[in-house]
Amino acid sequence: MVYVLCALCAVLTLAVLLLAWKIVLLRRSAEELCQGLQERLEEDTNTLLSISSRDSAMCRLAAGLNAQLRLLRQERRQYQSGDRTLKDTVTNISHDLRTPLTAICGYLDLLEGEEKSEAAARYLELIRGRTDHLRSLTEEFFRTSAVLAAQESGEPEEVSLNRAVEEALAAWYGTFSAKGIAPEVELPEEPVVRRLDREALARILSNILSNAAKYSPGDLRVSLTADGTLTFSNTAPGLTPVLAQRLFDRYFTVETGREAGGLGLSIARQMAEQMGGWADAQYRDGTLAIRVHFPQGRPCGGCQSNIGACISGNKLV
Repeated sequence: MVYVLCALCAVLTLAVLLLAWKIVLLRRSAEELCQGLQERLEEDTNTLLSISSRDSAMCRLAAGLNAQLRLLRQERRQYQSGDRTLKDTVTNISHDLRTPLTAICGYLDLLEGEEKSEAAARYLELIRGRTDHLRSLTEEFFRTSAVLAAQESGEPEEVSLNRAVEEALAAWYGTFSAKGIAPEVELPEEPVVRRLDREALARILSNILSNAAKYSPGDLRVSLTADGTLTFSNTAPGLTPVLAQRLFDRYFTVETGREAGGLGLSIARQMAEQMGGWADAQYRDGTLAIRVHFPQGRPCGGCQSNIGACISGNKLV
């Protein structure tokens, strides 16, 4: 009886050891699949998943994942091809629209010098207003195509936000002077340096200053803090906190008859987020403040945004 029990214990021990070894092999195969799947999702590669285990269930799982990877790879190629075609189409259309509009504006200039009746002068003024609005829309459409192209280019480099603001204000000096706007600028003495796409940053600042030039009644305050927050504020009579939150929506304008298509601020926010920052709008006591923030740090791998932004929980409200 004792021998039988010993034999039974030996068999059970052997079974437990075999089961434990089986579990170890299954865990190893699961880890191989997990790691391999993550690598193939991050990199566009044609290699398939492979495992060291010969377990039939794990092999079927690997085969199923490989089948899904093939489908995902095919859909990714189709998406990339369609995305490239869309970007090329947007760029071509924006260029094609600008040529006839330039000709139309030229002929309108010639007509204004011709003798015409009062009614014809009124109609010509209406045509000029609608043409200028269409030209403004076309320019913003062109800037949108530039943003789409910028998503595939632009290497980050060390950029001084102080210097970028000064250069942007200098470029808009003539426009602000013509509108009677004398910007109040507050910059820190120490350079605020971030790794950014210099050209994209210039576009962001230009779009925000363009919005201020169009809608500011005559004042503009620009400030930069050491944490990388840029603030552009001006009085905005008639605006509300609800409308301020919609200023970054595509094609939204406070007054539909003004010369703007509602793309400038939307593009600015999109480009800021592409570089790991954020942009928002606040409206308090009759003052509109457009803020852009570029946190210090490197992009994190999971969400392609800045680690500081991930920890702080997105933008301020």
